[in-house]
Amino acid sequence: MLQSLITVFLEFGYFAVFGVLILCGLGIPIPEDISLISGGVIAGLGYANPYVMTAVSMTGVLIGDTSMFYIGHHLGNRFLNGRFVRRIVTPARYRTILEWFDRYGKTVLFAARFMPGLRAAIFLSAGITRFVRYPVFILIDTIAAFISVPLWIYLGYYGASNWEWLKRIITKSHVAILVAVVLFIAILSIHTFFRYKVKKIEKQFSGSITSREGME
Repeated sequence: MLQSLITVFLEFGYFAVFGVLILCGLGIPIPEDISLISGGVIAGLGYANPYVMTAVSMTGVLIGDTSMFYIGHHLGNRFLNGRFVRRIVTPARYRTILEWFDRYGKTVLFAARFMPGLRAAIFLSAGITRFVRYPVFILIDTIAAFISVPLWIYLGYYGASNWEWLKRIITKSHVAILVAVVLFIAILSIHTFFRYKVKKIEKQFSGSITSREGME
C-alpha cells in the first residue's frame, strides 16, 4: 500500500494527496496514516515541500471528516440502512459509540483521530445523533489533527532515505498509538467512575441534611 500510494502521489502531486485523504475521511478503506506517510516520503525525496504537504494534508483530512459529520447530520438514521454505510457503522458498533458518547463525552471525538477503523464511524455517529454542533466538532478535530497529521508527514519525510527504519517505525508507531488510546480510555473510565461516586455521595449527603432540617 505504501509503495502504491507513493507512486500515485509522485505522478499527481498534492492533488492526489488531497483527494485520497478526503476519501479516507469518507470511510473508503485506504489507511489515512499510510497516506500521510506517503505524502511525507515524496516531500523527503524532494518532489514536494513538507510545509505545503502538511497544509494540504490538514485541509484534506478536515474536509473528509467534515463531510462524514455533515452526511450523518443531514441524512440521519435512515442513512444507516445503506449497504456501504453498514460496513462502516454496524448496529453493534453504533450502539457502542453511543455508549462512549454518554460515558466519555466530547473526548471521544478527540480520541477518534487516533483510532483507525473507528474514526469515520464515530464522526458519522456524531453527525447522526447531533451529539455536538459543527463548530465544536471541527475545533476538537482540528486540535487532534494538528497532532496526528504533522506526526505522520514528518515520519515519512525523515524516513524517505531509509526504508528499513521507516518500516520499523511505522509498526512501532501503530503499537504506540494503540497503547496510548487504550490508556486514555482507561484513565477516562477511572475518572468517570470516581466522579460518579463523588456525585452520588454528595447527593446522599445533601439528602441527609435536607431530611434533618425537615425533622427539626
